Amino acid sequence: MRPVEAVLFDFHGTLAQVEDPLTWVIAAAAACGTELDRGRATVLADRLTTAGRAGGPLPHRVPPHLAEHWADRDLYPHSHRAAYTGLAATVHTDVAGLADALYERLLLPEGWLPYPETEPTLRKLHEAGVKVAVVSNIAFDIRPLFAAWGLDGFVDGYALSYEIGRIKPDPMIFYRACGLLGVDPERALMVGDTPADAGAVDAGLATLVLPAADPGRPNGLSAVLALALAGQA
Repeated sequence: MRPVEAVLFDFHGTLAQVEDPLTWVIAAAAACGTELDRGRATVLADRLTTAGRAGGPLPHRVPPHLAEHWADRDLYPHSHRAAYTGLAATVHTDVAGLADALYERLLLPEGWLPYPETEPTLRKLHEAGVKVAVVSNIAFDIRPLFAAWGLDGFVDGYALSYEIGRIKPDPMIFYRACGLLGVDPERALMVGDTPADAGAVDAGLATLVLPAADPGRPNGLSAVLALALAGQA
């Protein structure tokens, strides 16, 4: 095992997960001044998730008028918003402003749940002097989320696709992250949950791909410590 000087983490599905669909819909409707009963909210949550939710499964269909925004969603903030509010608008809800309110939940710390192992893993890496970066295909600034969760002190840099202009698995986004931390790719470990994260191998990084986990459930993130801190006293 090569000595690890830095760990790069994917964000969604690795360090945090979006809130469950039912909570998402009820909270967004409340922001619009509408109180949904659980039955109606459950039906809407299923339909909206199927239509396409940021952080959720891929939509079953992208309407032609949203195709360009969908293709550019991780590069430009306006396309990210247009794509997901547009997909939500394909579902009839009778709640005025719901599509925008659903998107706004994505920008709030309350709209996400860090995994149980996220804080202790980041803290132990920080204490051991191992640098950390977050590498994400995303089109909005996630730094305020980390600050709200009290995790920002454990992160040394962010390589976000909309700021860098590259999307995983493009090797350049991993090179940029390593450059931010001042480490060689061969001395870094990439941790994620998708084949796009495994693209770090082409940039020369060792890579750990974790299984997907529901919000609030352990996802095996602490396995990073055995790899990153191997050989340390």
